[in-house]
Amino acid sequence: MLDAVVDGDNSDVAHMARSSFTSEFHFSRQVSRSTGEPPAAIRRRVMLERAAWRLQHGDGVAVVAAEEGWSSPEVFSRAFRRSYGVPPSRACDVEFRLAAPNGLHFHPPQSLWVDSANRVDGASPPDVSHLMLAHDVADTAHLIGTAGELTEDQWAEPVSPGQVILDWDGEEPSVGAVLDAIVWAKEVWLASIEGRDQPDRPRLRPAARLADDHAAVAARWTAMVSRHAEQGRLGDTVIDALCDPPESFQLYGIVAHVLTFSAHRRELARAMLARHGVLAGRGDPLDWMRRT
Repeated sequence: MLDAVVDGDNSDVAHMARSSFTSEFHFSRQVSRSTGEPPAAIRRRVMLERAAWRLQHGDGVAVVAAEEGWSSPEVFSRAFRRSYGVPPSRACDVEFRLAAPNGLHFHPPQSLWVDSANRVDGASPPDVSHLMLAHDVADTAHLIGTAGELTEDQWAEPVSPGQVILDWDGEEPSVGAVLDAIVWAKEVWLASIEGRDQPDRPRLRPAARLADDHAAVAARWTAMVSRHAEQGRLGDTVIDALCDPPESFQLYGIVAHVLTFSAHRRELARAMLARHGVLAGRGDPLDWMRRT
C-alpha cells in the first residue's frame, strides 16, 4: 500500500486504490489505520520531502514542481513555504524531513524510511545480537530438520573428506558431522560457563537425536546469554582450567566465537546438502525475519 501511495503514476487516492486492487474506501481506511495518517497526507509530505532533497542537490524549482506533481511552480512554492517556513530557494537552510506522526519519511534517492521510535504498533526492533542468537538457533534447527530427509548413509557420507573447521574439533567430512559440531560447540562452552565437567563428545548422532539435543542446548544457551546481558555481565571472564595451559575468555567473545563458526558451518552444511540434492534455502536473516 505504501508503494501505491508514493508511486509517481498515482495522482490521487483513487489511483492508489486501483493499483492495489482494492476499493478507495478500504485503501484509505487500511493506510490510515496502519500509519495513523491518511494516504493523501502521506503522499503530499513524502513528495515535499523528496522535493526539498532534490532542491538541496541542485535541481531547479520548476523542474521539481513539475516532476513531483504540482500544477505549477507557484502552487509548489506556496506548499513548500507552508511546510518548511522558507521559500524553495532556501531549501538548503532546512532539514528535508518534516514532522510525521508515524516516523515515515522519504529516504534518498527513491525509498522510504520508518523511524523505529515512532512505530504505530509500539513495537521496537530487536537488538542485533539477540536477533543473531535467535536466527542461529532457528536456522540450525531448520538445517537439522531438512537434513532429516537424508538416508543414514547420506547423513554420514564423507562428501568433504579432510574438512577441518577448527583444529581441536577434528574432521567434519559429512553433513551430520558439521551439524553435530554446531550443537557440540554450545554444549562445550556452556559446560565451561556453567561450571560443569567437560562433557564427553558423543559419536556422530543421528538426525532425530541431534534435533532433540539441539533443542535442549539452544534453550540453555539463549537463556544464559539473555541472563548475563540483563545483568550487565557479558564482560565477565571465564578462566578455563580445562585448557592446557589455562586460557581466559570473556563471555561476549565466547558468544561471538560460537556465532561466527556456527554461521560458517551452517553455510557449509547447505552446500553439502545441495550435493545430496537437498536444498535448504539461503539462511538469510532477512528472509527469516519476513517469515516470522
